[in-house]
Amino acid sequence: MTLDQIVEETRHWPPERAGELVGPLTEDLHGGDPEIEAAWQAEIARRVEEIQSGKARGGIPGGEVLARVRKIVGR
Repeated sequence: MTLDQIVEETRHWPPERAGELVGPLTEDLHGGDPEIEAAWQAEIARRVEEIQSGKARGGIPGGEVLARVRKIVGR
């Protein structure tokens, strides 16, 4: 698969599933300090809870973020 095919495929995944892919890739790129990983997991859980409970508002849909990024990088 090409990178574009992978990206297109993952756009149809639920956010949790995409996170399962991104986590290991990010860890491979940045090393896996267990203390930092635990802190990020706690932060992610806190943010997900805020979104699900309605406490966090004004989020930007992923597709819109990607469109903005593509516009910035000229793709």
